[in-house]
Amino acid sequence: MLTDDQRREAAASILRAEETRIPVVQLSRTYPEMEIEDAYRIQDLWADERIARGARLAGHKIGLTSRAMQMASKMTEPDYGRILDDALFNDGAQIPATRFIKPRLEVELAFVMGEDLEGPGTRIHDVMRATEYVVPALEIIDYRTEVPRAITDTIADNAAFGAIVVGGRVFRPFDVDVRWIGATLSKNGIIEESGVSAAIMGHPAAGIAWLVNKLAAVGAGLKKGQIVLGGSFTRPVDIAPGDVIHADYGPCGAIGVSFT
Repeated sequence: MLTDDQRREAAASILRAEETRIPVVQLSRTYPEMEIEDAYRIQDLWADERIARGARLAGHKIGLTSRAMQMASKMTEPDYGRILDDALFNDGAQIPATRFIKPRLEVELAFVMGEDLEGPGTRIHDVMRATEYVVPALEIIDYRTEVPRAITDTIADNAAFGAIVVGGRVFRPFDVDVRWIGATLSKNGIIEESGVSAAIMGHPAAGIAWLVNKLAAVGAGLKKGQIVLGGSFTRPVDIAPGDVIHADYGPCGAIGVSFT
């Protein structure tokens, strides 16, 4: 375990990397005794500072929802991070790629809460009932530390969250079978990835139920109006200045963005 001073130092280094766009040495190397509890506390401190500077908590993201990614990270469950309002983009946005260090894109679904939801004991049907609507989304992931990374590095680094793009068709959670939403992700006119939402733990609301129960352990939950990214159902695709992205969700619409 780390001391409070070490946790504050680690959070400050993530903030510095975010501001300078220069990755820092992996926290797991700087603090080899760091544990997962430390990593989440570092994330808390990072978020507290960003909010103190004027950002607003807009929601949460869930990562490591696929078994393959959990095995690669030597984890047995997902991880989570925060979504801040200064990292929200809409369909059609021109996004400066230079605001990130090494951005990559993932295809996801975003759940917007219609009511507060708290655990423990939350299940998929509770998430579906509490969700006002679902919307296609892209997550931009980014690393503020050097690689390769331990899971503690990823968690401390806000679960690699960079930004979110929402667009396409807004739909109520029971209007479609949210397990079988397919999507293709194209970069500069070439399809790079495709997937189906059932790849997210069997049901895209499963990770959100996990998150609510996890937050209950620290006295928190989801609030009405918050956005929750449920996890990716494609592998990450690298992006660079000049790239034009099109994510086609079929009957659920599409998202188009460009990077400058």
